[in-house]
Amino acid sequence: MALRGAGRYHTRMVSTRRDVLRGAAALGASLALPGSRPAEAAPAEVPEAIAALTPMTAGVSPITTEEHRRRIARAQALIAAEGLKALVLSSGTSLTYFTGAEWGDSERFFGAVIPREGDPSWVTPAFELARAREQITIGADIRPWEEHESPFALLAAILKERSAATGEVGIEETMPFTFASAIAAEAPAVRLRPGTGVTAGCRMIKDAHELDLMRRACEITVRAHRAVFASLREGMMPSEAASLSSEAHRRLGIRGGSLVLFGPDAAYPHGTQKPRPLQRGDVVLVDGGGRLHGYASDITRTGVFGAPPTERQRRIWDVVRSAQQAAFEAARPGVEAQAVDAAARRVIEDAGFGAGYRSFTHRLGHGIGMDGHEWTYLVKGNRTRLQPGMCFSDEPGIYLPGELGVRHEDVIFITESGAANMTRWPGTPEDPAVA
Repeated sequence: MALRGAGRYHTRMVSTRRDVLRGAAALGASLALPGSRPAEAAPAEVPEAIAALTPMTAGVSPITTEEHRRRIARAQALIAAEGLKALVLSSGTSLTYFTGAEWGDSERFFGAVIPREGDPSWVTPAFELARAREQITIGADIRPWEEHESPFALLAAILKERSAATGEVGIEETMPFTFASAIAAEAPAVRLRPGTGVTAGCRMIKDAHELDLMRRACEITVRAHRAVFASLREGMMPSEAASLSSEAHRRLGIRGGSLVLFGPDAAYPHGTQKPRPLQRGDVVLVDGGGRLHGYASDITRTGVFGAPPTERQRRIWDVVRSAQQAAFEAARPGVEAQAVDAAARRVIEDAGFGAGYRSFTHRLGHGIGMDGHEWTYLVKGNRTRLQPGMCFSDEPGIYLPGELGVRHEDVIFITESGAANMTRWPGTPEDPAVA
């Protein structure tokens, strides 16, 4: 049965421009998923499929302080193994991962030093000291700095006291250059280098609790996508459908949203500045996600609205699904990341849609966890060998300018013997968001 709309609708317009799919931007008290839009205010009226949604967050719990302590211990083992004296973290995802502290980006430095041994030491703006104490659950050494003082002098003092005044010190790799250069000026005997071996060394491998959070977040997003597909109507703008996605995620218990593209616009993987209204027979691409206790989902579903799929639409849909399955079957411990990308690309090439990036215009997938995009990437040239606990998007696509775009995206994780999917695979062009 072709996708058809149902229920009542609102007409408020919102932006559908997709954010660049990298980095970590603040979204309220949590870290925003790259690629998602800020959550919209609840519309006055919503379709029945959206209104019927209820929270799906019961039975999962946030990461505990004891888990953060174990993460710090793991980081300290890697700090030593990497030949570092300490790791310096400013506000961002890695600080939250290791300590639980959530602090927005600012020109004022807030962060921590993780030494080889012992609890972290902290540096905070003095006027934020009370808020910092609310955030800090591990480490009693909290050093405030007044507005006319240098937080980097305090960091240099901490490094000296923690036997890290010389030698190599890691800095979290997304730290602003202005912070890193100021640390270098205050601690000239220290050689700063990226701490990726520590941060990625810990964060790339997800434990059972993390996998549970991600699985539930993905299940929520699939349910939200299904409600959006059920709410489509002819003449709807992508911005209207995107706001319904935000509302669906909200009713399901998390903040999230989607990029929504209709017809030829779906050939732009990250959207267009000139969207068109929905027409019968259009391909509809819905790509989005949200966060549950800090862990991200990222799911894409593609269907056909209001009419039976054409033979060409169905064939392209099936080829992309076969490419997704081929990548899934190639993903197992010990395999190079680039081999998984190659497996999907081979299916699309063999089907006659061109080699390389001709119609499958982007890499196969990205690592995912607390950041929507993180280590490591399923792309040509990446020889990183997969390990159990690694999580990725598996998202091949075929994009034909002026005609259509089809992408299927699911989150997979590496097991001891192969790979597993966080959710059910897409169903059919008529019903792509099976629950």
